[in-house]
Amino acid sequence: MSITEERLRDAIADGTASITESPDLFARVQLSIADDRRVRRQHRNAASIAACLVGALCAALFALTDVRKGELLMDWWVLEIITNVVLIAVALWLGPLIKRFGKSYAADVFRGNPRTGKSFIVLTDFAYYLIFFSYILFTVSFEPASDWGPTVTAAQLKVETARLAGILLIIGVLHGINLLALPVIGRLLTLNRQLDESSPDQSA
Repeated sequence: MSITEERLRDAIADGTASITESPDLFARVQLSIADDRRVRRQHRNAASIAACLVGALCAALFALTDVRKGELLMDWWVLEIITNVVLIAVALWLGPLIKRFGKSYAADVFRGNPRTGKSFIVLTDFAYYLIFFSYILFTVSFEPASDWGPTVTAAQLKVETARLAGILLIIGVLHGINLLALPVIGRLLTLNRQLDESSPDQSA
């Protein structure tokens, strides 16, 4: 055995001797596997729910659409109901999706006071949903507009498309404002906490 090989062997032996076994390694591996299974199960459930919703929507469109003289005709209220269902689904799905990807950002902003940050995010979610559902209620139609017909027309389709674009715009603007305002709010909360902790010392 050469000198280089001996030195390499000794270095490897010294390195392995300094390694200590982690007592919770097996538990952490089990938790990681369980989390991976849970995420996969959630993805499968979400895909199944999405497939069921798409299937139900297609079935409703097939059942409520008439073919007359080679043209597809649908009553105006059918499209109105479908649009309202889509708006509610977008509000319930897109909001939590954005929140899930922004958890790490919020944790960094509120790392000084995580409990206050969690409460702030929960209250913000309530405000978001109130805005979403108030928008849906403001824009719902209980009778056809003057330029609509008894069946779906281009004018009604334009209005319903604008409603969907409107809720997407509201979601984007609100989360954009939240993205810019969270660092300021987190900084203010941290400063207030530091002042509250330092005030007893100063009075003493």
